[in-house]
Amino acid sequence: MWRELAAVGRDSGSGGYRRYAWTPADTDCRAWFRAQAEDRGLAYETDRNGNQWAWLGDSAAGDAVVTGSHLDSVPDGGAFDGPLGVVSAFAAVDELRARDVRPHRPLAVVNFGDEEGARFGLACVGSRLTAGRLAARDARELRDADGVTLAHAMERAGYDPDAIGADPERLARIGAFVELHVEQGRALDLDGHPVGVASAIWPHGRWRFDFRGQANHAGTTRLEDRHDPMLTYAETVLAARARARTSGALATFGKVAVEPNGVNAIASLVRGWLDSRAADEDTLAEVVAGIEQAAREHGARDGVSVEVVRESFTPVVEFAHDLRDRLAALIGADTPVPVLPTGAGHDAGILASAVPTAMLFVRNPTGVSHSPAEFAAEDDCAAGVTALADVLEGLACR
Repeated sequence: MWRELAAVGRDSGSGGYRRYAWTPADTDCRAWFRAQAEDRGLAYETDRNGNQWAWLGDSAAGDAVVTGSHLDSVPDGGAFDGPLGVVSAFAAVDELRARDVRPHRPLAVVNFGDEEGARFGLACVGSRLTAGRLAARDARELRDADGVTLAHAMERAGYDPDAIGADPERLARIGAFVELHVEQGRALDLDGHPVGVASAIWPHGRWRFDFRGQANHAGTTRLEDRHDPMLTYAETVLAARARARTSGALATFGKVAVEPNGVNAIASLVRGWLDSRAADEDTLAEVVAGIEQAAREHGARDGVSVEVVRESFTPVVEFAHDLRDRLAALIGADTPVPVLPTGAGHDAGILASAVPTAMLFVRNPTGVSHSPAEFAAEDDCAAGVTALADVLEGLACR
């Protein structure tokens, strides 16, 4: 399975993956998922939001145990973020059959669409729509960098954008959702464990900062006469790093757009996107407020206006404690497993308000993620499959 997926959406120059929602690479990933389902005799379906499902047992019976993740990527992302959870889910189904155990609850593998938000700027679109945490009208109007709406992109990929929206009936049939994911950090490596259990997801969000100045000639405009938004942006990036360090939080400007974007022109507009995360919501709010204050102070000095728009926000997610503890017991019978929080968002976090959810992490020896250097050792991936199979057997077969 891993070899079959390896070439899909991979850029030959960077070595990273560009599997964006509703693109040909996404279509190829979806075709791979369907083939895996059909090869195993699992009942395949696509829901109203484009999420893919592979069912073992009666999907309408209720109290189902669901596992899976996503197949899309960030720009030049790694091979493991998302796909490891889907590949491991199919492998865990194979393991259950090898053990000759039969689920007494329906079991499903899922691929949630557009988890990374790389194309349309909003993460977890497929699961947000399903959980009713994103209005269908707002989703259809999301636009990519070329101005293409999500609705148009779905149509071109053969899906009906008029059908998208909340799916409470589907959620009501799910008794538990367990997502396996490569760890995005080094906690397991430092502890010496191949597999861990998630305790919570830090609150996090995305904010767009618009810095508006005055376009002018780079070679004739005196420094004293400039209204250069790039200076204000640069100071804001430094302020974000300082504020995050003193607060024990994270703050990153990882995307920027400049107009007119000429080498010999002073910019008229610099637009930067802030990603910030913290252990609690009060700290996160204080960090973002501090960054905004710094931006406005520097803007006033530079003659630059500053506008801040919150584009997304996800509150802290505490995974269901009883399910979390049961997972830890199922895979840690001999050696207790680490239970650790994460700063990364996931579909499991979106669904947690409607369905009991939990997560397993597989060791990442470098901690690198959202990069072609992302890695997990084959033995650790196999340990993850075994742990997931143990969990599915404990939840669905006993």
